[in-house]
Amino acid sequence: MFKVNANAYILSRLEIKKNYDEMFNSKIEIPQSIGNEKIFSGIKHPIYTPHENKKIIGYWHEGSEKDIHNAINSSLSVHKYWSNISWADRAYIFLKAADLISGPYRSIINAATMICQSQNLFKSDTACELISFLRFNVFYANKIFNEQPRLGFFVAITPFNFTYISLPALMGNVVLWIPSEKQLYYANVLMEIFKKSGLPDGVINCLLTNCKTTSNVILKHPNFSGVTGSVFKYFYKNFIWVHPNSNPKEVSKALLYGAFESQINVSRAYIPKFLWKKSIKKKLIENINSMKLGSPRNFSNLITSLIDKISFLKIKGYIDRAQNDNNCHIIIGGKCDSSKGYFITPTVIETINPYYESMIDEIFGPVLTVYLYEDCNWEKTISLVKNLKYCFTGYIFCDDRDIISYITKKFKYYAGNIFINYNQY
Repeated sequence: MFKVNANAYILSRLEIKKNYDEMFNSKIEIPQSIGNEKIFSGIKHPIYTPHENKKIIGYWHEGSEKDIHNAINSSLSVHKYWSNISWADRAYIFLKAADLISGPYRSIINAATMICQSQNLFKSDTACELISFLRFNVFYANKIFNEQPRLGFFVAITPFNFTYISLPALMGNVVLWIPSEKQLYYANVLMEIFKKSGLPDGVINCLLTNCKTTSNVILKHPNFSGVTGSVFKYFYKNFIWVHPNSNPKEVSKALLYGAFESQINVSRAYIPKFLWKKSIKKKLIENINSMKLGSPRNFSNLITSLIDKISFLKIKGYIDRAQNDNNCHIIIGGKCDSSKGYFITPTVIETINPYYESMIDEIFGPVLTVYLYEDCNWEKTISLVKNLKYCFTGYIFCDDRDIISYITKKFKYYAGNIFINYNQY
């Protein structure tokens, strides 16, 4: 049996809180990283933390068109050297970065994410995700390393919750990284880690420039080779589909975990009325009522703040419209408060309209919409699910193996992943 070292676990939590407090109370100045230089332009913008939205934790320095040209020149000047380094030596650098993140930088990078992105540690261990990306990139790149790198530079554009910049560099390319304004503390730490890992100056340059100026420069440049990013994360709406012959306890756990406790982002569910009314609804409400909401520094808070005011107002709009729609009923949650941070309580919407807007639109917040169907119509609901656009992941709950086989064939090619009776608990 696997045993957890309780002392190490406690010390790890204490270390994260220590780093969190130090970083939260210091006014950091975040520059651009171009070549071997840190560029402090003096054009400063405040950095706020989402869960205390009046607290300024630091400033970032905006770059100029000249900085973009300098970053491109810096990258191209090192490209030949970097692309001619052996595959093994390039891989070593990124594996070294993974080791640093899993060791001395783990609590620092997690604290940075908790502060700037209001991510609960248990909900999103950013260090763990980044370590996996770096190591898996090496694993998969090993299969294609004989392909010649493109002659030019790549641009990596990353949202606040996802960083994917190392693979082009691993293959011998050079990269201009443009991180989201919401992940700059994290990006600053990661650039320091790359430096300590032995990454040559200029291989990855970090730019803090506005989109229009950046696009005007890079798209016209003859050495521009491509863009890497993770925009696919914004074009899916994961689902849970429940058959009348399912385990209600397992379904309620999956709803709670998928919609509110993890990054799975399950935000629509199709549930038979009988099971819902018999036990799933009651159990889900009980579990949600036991969840705490607040700052990620308090590890007992499973629900934290939304990333910014724009996200807050968008999700509040969905809740407000549901409260005034005769096809919907909010059974729990729906409270929105931005007086201190951008907080919305976990919200569950019942609907009799399978095409209600929150069943279709990806919301990216603590809102789950449940479509209730008559038990005898379970086959028809499969079509209702598939009538909506392709999704990333679907979860099917059913205890009958013959029906499971039938359902999985129906959902073939609809989702990137289909899990059967899957639960992370």
